[in-house]
Amino acid sequence: MLFEYNPGNINSINRIERFKMESTSVSPGVSKASTLKFTTQQKIVVGLLAFLQFTIILDFMILSPLGAVLMPALNITAAQFGTVVSAYAISAAISGLLAAGFADKFDRKKLLMFFYVGFIAGTLFCGLAPNYHALLAARIVTGLFGGVIGSIVLAITTDIFPLHQRGRVMGLLQTSFAASQILGLPAGLFLSNHWGWHAPFLMIVAASAIAGIFIWIHMPAVTEHLALQSDKKAFVHLLHTVQKPRYLLAFVTTAILSIGGFMLMPFASAFTVHNMGIDYGSLPMIYLVTGFASILIGPLVGKISDTIGGYNTFIFGSLVSIVMVLIYTHLGITPLPVVMLVNSLMFVGIFSRMIPSQTLMSAIPEVASRGSFMSVSASLQQMAGGLGAIIAGVIVVQDSTGALVHYDIIGYVMTGLSVTALILMYFIDRDVKEILRAEA
Repeated sequence: MLFEYNPGNINSINRIERFKMESTSVSPGVSKASTLKFTTQQKIVVGLLAFLQFTIILDFMILSPLGAVLMPALNITAAQFGTVVSAYAISAAISGLLAAGFADKFDRKKLLMFFYVGFIAGTLFCGLAPNYHALLAARIVTGLFGGVIGSIVLAITTDIFPLHQRGRVMGLLQTSFAASQILGLPAGLFLSNHWGWHAPFLMIVAASAIAGIFIWIHMPAVTEHLALQSDKKAFVHLLHTVQKPRYLLAFVTTAILSIGGFMLMPFASAFTVHNMGIDYGSLPMIYLVTGFASILIGPLVGKISDTIGGYNTFIFGSLVSIVMVLIYTHLGITPLPVVMLVNSLMFVGIFSRMIPSQTLMSAIPEVASRGSFMSVSASLQQMAGGLGAIIAGVIVVQDSTGALVHYDIIGYVMTGLSVTALILMYFIDRDVKEILRAEA
């Protein structure tokens, strides 16, 4: 059975069986991708996972805009603040590798709840931290738990949704990133302005606690993989995961995709203000417009990916990304409406790569090693993202006016990485087709 449930609970049996049958049944001769719609139960699961992702992403993003309030409040330097920000990513990368060996040993729902409770506790410690060292320790704890949750969500999504629905699911999950920009960050900044920098973390704790209760009540257990386990030791399970050639190709591709994205983001606001001539006060409006565009784009790209295929969508996204990144990194003084348009179109390309790549990657791991695969991928994303930020920091310099120099080189590097990823994704798509033929 795909889900674990109480045999005495007829409602639970009917709900789970209906979830499974409606996910896989379709009339003969009719395309699943073009006719299958989400059931009520599926919508509930996707909604819960998307809201959970929203809380995780918001916690990760909220610290950076709080810097102006937090540094004087704790009397810390910019370097110390940078250490607090990076502590989450470093601990998340470490926990991803440590958890990989155990990721397939438990019911995925219970594993998700364990790490989510730890994440809530870490965020609560952030909201109660009285000084720099306490906040640093709290961010490390939060990263240790929060850094694994994304991989568990992907494993659950892959377990309970068939491949021909998965693009739409990934698209909906990605809207959590945009929602954190539109809803979370403004709310967090409002709370910090009125009640101090602790308030946004306490807000996240309250929202996360509500999400956790609903997930525990409404999400079925996911246990199909437990009957397929053959590695008794966690380290052996991890070793077998990283040794498979098909998995290694996916890991390398994941790292390349992550490096490119993190090269552009760290300097985006500085480039917008100092090179494009946009007033600092207009940045929230840019984030707002881009966020709304992302909310519209995500589900649409997911539906297109399910209809025309993940790799075809990825090709489109790569071409759009290359063109828009090259335009963006060469911009000088630019009117605000044009900046908004360029940013929105750039996110069309980014989402059109991200969603189909995640969909295709989800088909690579076997059921027995799916959790381990996702955990290693998440850890690599964190490490590759940090490497990308370091590379960008070496390339980009500021002149005496504050303008960024050599930012265009980042555009060329990202173009090269995009072309490389496009080639690697061709082989991943080929592997996915071979897997589907073998299962047919």
